[in-house]
Amino acid sequence: QVQLVESGGGSVQAGGSLRLSCQASRYDNKIQYMGWVRQAPGKEREGVAFTWTGGGVPEYADSVKGRFTISQDRAKNTVYLQMDSLKFEDTAMYYCVADPWRLWTGYGWDLDSVAYWGRGTQVTVSS
Repeated sequence: QVQLVESGGGSVQAGGSLRLSCQASRYDNKIQYMGWVRQAPGKEREGVAFTWTGGGVPEYADSVKGRFTISQDRAKNTVYLQMDSLKFEDTAMYYCVADPWRLWTGYGWDLDSVAYWGRGTQVTVSS
């Protein structure tokens, strides 16, 4: 089993920044692909950013490209999401996710297939 623990959410004004952290209980082939998914009230889940724990080119949703950066510290089993130039529409619960395989389907991420989910951390951006 893999546990994912998020931290770093909070409230910020539009234009501000936050950094989310996700520490995994293990860093092995069960979680080669890690990232962040968000869900706002009344909206569908949305893949935000993903990375390979073994290294590789990160993947971003168009809505966050140029503003969000996903990174990792393998020594700490931790993935980060640096969120800059935050907008009101970024307000959501942010979940750390992990899977043994890449979730990208060619037109979106297959979020129904995610193997491991964190409990989430709330991000609120005020306009």
